Amino acid sequence: MELCDTLEPQLQRETRRSNAIPVSIQVLSTLAFLATGSFQREIGDRSGVSQPSLTRIMPLVLRAINSLAGRYIQFPYNDAQQTVIKMAFYGIAEFPNMVGAIDCTHVRLKPPSVDDYAYINRKNFHSLNVQIICDAQMAILNMVAWWPGGTHDSFIFQNSMVGTQLQGGALRGKSHLIGDKGYPLTEYLITPLAHPQTEQERRFNRSHIHTRAIVERCIGLLKGRWLCLGAAGGSLLYTPEKVCNIIIACGVLHNIAQKNGVPCDHVHQENPIPRDAWPVPAQATAVRRGEELIRRF
Repeated sequence: MELCDTLEPQLQRETRRSNAIPVSIQVLSTLAFLATGSFQREIGDRSGVSQPSLTRIMPLVLRAINSLAGRYIQFPYNDAQQTVIKMAFYGIAEFPNMVGAIDCTHVRLKPPSVDDYAYINRKNFHSLNVQIICDAQMAILNMVAWWPGGTHDSFIFQNSMVGTQLQGGALRGKSHLIGDKGYPLTEYLITPLAHPQTEQERRFNRSHIHTRAIVERCIGLLKGRWLCLGAAGGSLLYTPEKVCNIIIACGVLHNIAQKNGVPCDHVHQENPIPRDAWPVPAQATAVRRGEELIRRF
């Protein structure tokens, strides 16, 4: 009900008619769709809302939820926030100075009417490729949801607001993200060694892999809570713009659930889409940063 109270000012302004659908029904009907991926007609039958009415109110509710994104999805740029996150990540497998783990996940959608080939991923289905950065508690710190499925993960990061800011030096000191081999090694994004040779390098890789797994669990939890995002819900039968709105809303709701300790009975198991390592060689400063970290193991 707290969510209904938060969204009520926006949704009441949108529906001032005397026979308007109550805000609670608007919100709960939308949540039912996100949680199950069922067709709108089925959701409408359960909630007593006609399919045309549900088609009209769902975009309004999604827009209202997405207006909360700036409050609930925040990347930690200040030192105090980063210190808390670093300590939590270090507690997983003693990987130092981490402020986030990054990965991408694919959300199926119907073939778009324009440039549909760009949305075909390496498993040959249409999707949006969604970037997620999370903390050690699996709260989402950053979400980018509008890139076509054929886009490389590293390209999405480099062209995201967070990526641009980190390239400009927004992370001071020795703070960094960690990601898999699909990303290039940089001073602010640490990747695993492709061919570890020494025991020290193997310890580094084990810690990296164990710690980075948190973002995979975060994605599994996100898709387990909101089945419309996973293959179990089928393809989302909407335009890329509407699917993007659905994904962001699920991200906001995921963080609200995490903040309030809401349990999730089902964790989605991803079938990773294969990808090549980013072909750009690491800069010397990035290599030195990696070597400094390895020496700590």
